[in-house]
Amino acid sequence: MNRELKEIVWGQFGAAIDMLENAIVACPEMVWSDRTRKPEFWYVAYHTLFFLDLYLSDSSDGFAPPSPFTLSEMDPSGLMPPRVYTKEELRAYLAHGRQKCRTAIATLTDESARRHCAYGSIQGTTLEKHIYSGRHVQHHAAQLNLILRQTTDSAPGWVGRASPLTDAR
Repeated sequence: MNRELKEIVWGQFGAAIDMLENAIVACPEMVWSDRTRKPEFWYVAYHTLFFLDLYLSDSSDGFAPPSPFTLSEMDPSGLMPPRVYTKEELRAYLAHGRQKCRTAIATLTDESARRHCAYGSIQGTTLEKHIYSGRHVQHHAAQLNLILRQTTDSAPGWVGRASPLTDAR
């Protein structure tokens, strides 16, 4: 896969990850830990990061998120994580996901981009899975920004493009 196309995919996928991070950073503690809010802010952030990690994996078989996270997110009954994850824990998970995403896009070849993959109802090529996952991240980043706007009358601004794939972050 040519470098220009990889930069385009990363520029938009990475921007969605940046917007998610900005929402996490901007969230005040009173909103982060509000267990009465449905959906809970921290949980939406965690859900997004869990699936970012999963969708960037080769398969759901053998997938395990890094500690302290569990596979509860894959429980069909909707089992919530055992506790509220801290902002620091989720920022570390975000850094893990960002690096995993950068690597996945940087190492795409024409062959691997076209390879068929399936995650439950998601069927398509690896490249399509990456675009789907970026849309998922952006959807929830927007949801978190709406929560911030409704509760604090402030939300982070738009990120138009991530730093180039070749830059270290």
